[in-house]
Amino acid sequence: MEQRVVTLFHRSLEATMNAGELLAPLIAEASDMVVHTLLAENKLLLCGNGVSGALAQSFCSQLVGGFQRERPGLPAIALNSDAVSIGTVARNHGRAESFARPVRALGQPGDLLVIVSGDGRDSNLVQAVRAARDRDMGILALTGSDGGDCAALLDNHDIELRVPSEIAAEVHQVHLLTIFCLCDLIDSSLFGGYED
Repeated sequence: MEQRVVTLFHRSLEATMNAGELLAPLIAEASDMVVHTLLAENKLLLCGNGVSGALAQSFCSQLVGGFQRERPGLPAIALNSDAVSIGTVARNHGRAESFARPVRALGQPGDLLVIVSGDGRDSNLVQAVRAARDRDMGILALTGSDGGDCAALLDNHDIELRVPSEIAAEVHQVHLLTIFCLCDLIDSSLFGGYED
């Protein structure tokens, strides 16, 4: 059993290092995208399902509540945190509309939709991307596997941070670290200096 744990840690480190080398330039570009959105006095709308939804909420909480330093809150809304609205929309309009409808209601041109998905295949995320496109919003997608249908909808103004793995646990762990990197870069850009 102990050797299994060691093996899992080694696999985790390898997956993280491989993704880090591949994604580093894109993460930096994505942080610039977020900073540009915020400096233009726009907001972020974030969403995901299951574990990815928890990661979207975590990202939102660190933007609004702070990351590693005291600073003003940044405008972000985690769409998946409102269970009542999600349930109402799903009941009245179908599950596929659970994020698209709030994107259409809350999103403004220049806002940024952030989706977090292990594989990019969930119909409600696909419809959220379409709704964001209709609202003239930017899109930042944290995906895995082959990026799925969400990746196919992105254009050259959007950014996809795709983890090169089919293993859900590896994708989630890299997404979490990616979120930490984004928060660090965003704070440094907006509020000064890097802390090593």
